[in-house]
Amino acid sequence: MLTNEIKKGMKILSVQLGVPVSGVMMDNKKGNTRLVNVKGSEVGMFDEMGSVYSHDIVEVKVDDAWIPVTHTEAQLKLKQRVKELF
Repeated sequence: MLTNEIKKGMKILSVQLGVPVSGVMMDNKKGNTRLVNVKGSEVGMFDEMGSVYSHDIVEVKVDDAWIPVTHTEAQLKLKQRVKELF
């Protein structure tokens, strides 16, 4: 599934905190960032809602099964640029 196909309310797994954590998609946008309510308390951090790079979303829950996310070429290029900067 592409990140652009993930709809508001769907559960996701993301790695922007350094380890996989679950979250809930809070928008229906498309592009390089998405609004996610992230459950940081799963790894000893705070739960919060904010922008997450689309390339950090790795799985989405569909019909009680976790499906891998496929990223667009633009999202993969951004991931490389971010990696080079930090």
